Amino acid sequence: MDFAESDELRMLRAGVRRVVGQFGHAYYVEQSKTGGRGVELWEALGEQGFWGVNIPEQYGGAGLGIVELMAVSEEAAALGCPLLLALVSPAICATLLAKYGSDEQKQQYLPGLARGEKMAFAITEPNAGSNSHNLETTAKKDGTGYRLNGTKYYISGFDEAAQVLVVARTGAEDASGKGHLSLFIVDSDAAGLTSSVIDVEVCAPEKQYTLYFEDVRVDERRLLGIEGQGLQQAFAGLQPERILAASISNGIGLYAIEKAARYAIERSVWGVPIGSHQGVAHPLAEAKVAVELSRLMTMKAACEYDAGRDAAESANMAKLAAADAGLRALDAAIQIHGGNGLATEYGLSTLWGLARLLKIAPISREMVLNYVARHSLRLPRSY
Repeated sequence: MDFAESDELRMLRAGVRRVVGQFGHAYYVEQSKTGGRGVELWEALGEQGFWGVNIPEQYGGAGLGIVELMAVSEEAAALGCPLLLALVSPAICATLLAKYGSDEQKQQYLPGLARGEKMAFAITEPNAGSNSHNLETTAKKDGTGYRLNGTKYYISGFDEAAQVLVVARTGAEDASGKGHLSLFIVDSDAAGLTSSVIDVEVCAPEKQYTLYFEDVRVDERRLLGIEGQGLQQAFAGLQPERILAASISNGIGLYAIEKAARYAIERSVWGVPIGSHQGVAHPLAEAKVAVELSRLMTMKAACEYDAGRDAAESANMAKLAAADAGLRALDAAIQIHGGNGLATEYGLSTLWGLARLLKIAPISREMVLNYVARHSLRLPRSY
């Protein structure tokens, strides 16, 4: 067991910092507030191959793993540019395509994803919440394809993606009524597929959408994996999703701590730096401890996943710990800055909405605790 990162991973992190450092948090905020999508930053990272680190080499990627993708995401966030689509396009969609895609699907989509092209992911629905068995969007056989009907909710970056990977019901168990779910690759401009923006109080370049499927026809070649096994297959992508969500929270925490520590050294009141007061120093030190602990669990989860082991427990724990730690660090940094913590130019309060969102999504802390209680502690099922 070696807790030191490899030279290659340190070089990867340095490369990401060089690219993202050319943009910074001011660019991120400007893009978010003016309706931009942060395209230049995303494409700059794509041109350097960072969005393809976990994609097999034969499809244009680096053939590495979630550890490396986690590092890319964390470094971007640590420089004030947390990118939500990192946990969607390269983490979920690329993982599922590489694992379950046909040769034709891999050839068609993975090289583009490795270059930084985007694919959205649609599982959440207004009436299903965290109970994916109750998804109402259906995909019914129609000749050599399927017809999709239903609604998806809070779909990140749909307007930026050429395709969306959709989880739909293709049948149900006779006894329980639980859905047999399947995965479909749907073109974003498919006939019958429309969308509307969900206004949220989050300063981020990625927008949230409601999707409406009205007799959207999908060729059978767009079925990903095996019909009826979509939920089991999706979890192969949801573990990386939670690891990447943790990486974003960790990065926000590192960003906030670095800014707060610098401010506590430079800002003097009554002739001494405010950082010399324990009332300032201790909350920031506690935030540092919490972020570093969550980073350890996130690395553990990523290593387990890349080793082919079940990373569900560690991925869930990492997601919960990082969301709490990142928000705690950001709150401490805002407090240390006083009124300046709410000033846009200081670049802290602009991240609060996203940091708070990550306690809710992509899985709520309550559902993580349910998982730990049921699977780690073997307690009776609560729902």
